[in-house]
Amino acid sequence: MEKSIEAQVGELLSRHGLTLGLGESCTGGLLGDRITNVPGSSHYFRGGVVAYSNQVKERLLGVRQVTLEDQGVVSKATALEMARGARTVLGADIAIAVTGIAGPGGALPGKPVGLTWVALCGPSKEWAEEFTWEGDRLSNKRQSAEAALRILLDYLKGLAARGG
Repeated sequence: MEKSIEAQVGELLSRHGLTLGLGESCTGGLLGDRITNVPGSSHYFRGGVVAYSNQVKERLLGVRQVTLEDQGVVSKATALEMARGARTVLGADIAIAVTGIAGPGGALPGKPVGLTWVALCGPSKEWAEEFTWEGDRLSNKRQSAEAALRILLDYLKGLAARGG
């Protein structure tokens, strides 16, 4: 039986001696729940900030008000600032952040329900990926958490391939 994606992530974080922090918005803690389902996750998981409101994004994760106003809460820039902030505030080597519109409401012009940005911030690399899910609220949250874990797993596998 194949190990869960969160177990694979945990093994690679442990192997590389890396720690993880999270900045979650639309997933509401689901990503942290999945990470902590793995026994021994306390060795590599620093914690997470569920930053659902803009004020928490600003105050705890350091997302700039100008970013929220100019780019929007659900944007590449906001996701990256959330990831950078989570990495800093939690003292983690790597941070993942998720921001999106889970639905059923909340759509804006050019930003449909299901739009989600996932960002990763590591020691030498950061990037964000955009997704648009077409499920209901719970499905969109699950797919967002799964996408974040896959991005993290791919990043960690890349480190392993480079011998880092």
